[in-house]
Amino acid sequence: MTDLSPIDRAKRAAARAAAAHVEPGMRVGLGTGSTAAFLVHRLGERLREEGLRITAVPTSERTAELARAEGIEIVTLGQAGWLDLTIDGADEVDGELNLIKGGGGALLREKIVATASDRVVIIADRAKKVGVLGAFPLPVEVIPFGWEVTRKLIEDLLAGLDVQGRGTVLRMRDGGPFVTDQGNHIIDLHLQRIGDARQLALLLNQIPGVVENGLFLDICDTLILGAEDESVEVTDLSQVPDAAPVTAVDNIFSEVSD
Repeated sequence: MTDLSPIDRAKRAAARAAAAHVEPGMRVGLGTGSTAAFLVHRLGERLREEGLRITAVPTSERTAELARAEGIEIVTLGQAGWLDLTIDGADEVDGELNLIKGGGGALLREKIVATASDRVVIIADRAKKVGVLGAFPLPVEVIPFGWEVTRKLIEDLLAGLDVQGRGTVLRMRDGGPFVTDQGNHIIDLHLQRIGDARQLALLLNQIPGVVENGLFLDICDTLILGAEDESVEVTDLSQVPDAAPVTAVDNIFSEVSD
């Protein structure tokens, strides 16, 4: 792939650096999106060149198809039980390694898989790093039944929160509502700036009809940002000032693996 655009070279650099974290025998969550696609291709190369053998849990049907084409063994999350590592992309990431994800429509599976992992590595190009989350529209996955009412409840909620914009748009594709792998719709919130991401994430998920939101907080352990010259910048959670470390004891989901 010698004709890659500068942004794709940055994505590929981040993906290749993250692929080096994958060790033989690991159970690995595979993210969704253009940057994650570079990761899957690199893992396929390692499989053919080094004989790397892993079991992988994809976060979307699109990623599953790509992984199978690369010869990577695919299992369900139930079969894996618990994951050693998940590598995924992001639409935005702030200085505390909090994320907005879901631009590809796979946020529900992505959050489930990430939460069921010992370690999460996020890969992106440098343009995804922001001072404050919100410029990228925040995806909210909702059930199709009564989605109009759910949207109205979301708009009512936003009216009382510290956000700069309050626009809500039902995501469309091919002339109809976008449908996720779980059969749901997505409402994109055009907030521009999110003053309190934790409050917003909590309140959104209390609205009837909301399945999950695209705020990924306290989930990323390592961030790898790629540059156009194919260099990478790596930040671990331990290097982030005032970050609250999330340990296995703190993770209420960790007992699922027992």
